[in-house]
Amino acid sequence: MGIVDKAKNAAEDAIGKAKEVIGDATDNKDLEAEGKKDQGSAGVKKVGENVKDTFK
Repeated sequence: MGIVDKAKNAAEDAIGKAKEVIGDATDNKDLEAEGKKDQGSAGVKKVGENVKDTFK
């Protein structure tokens, strides 16, 4: 997994966490759900990159 990919995934995860917290604090369920979706997407990408690294 390249350093750029790791940084992008970490940023996407951090943004997702921030959206979730802000959505929860403001009672904005849509923003909270979007944050959870972003975190899930980052997690899936991380797993995919780890699988690719395993088979190199």
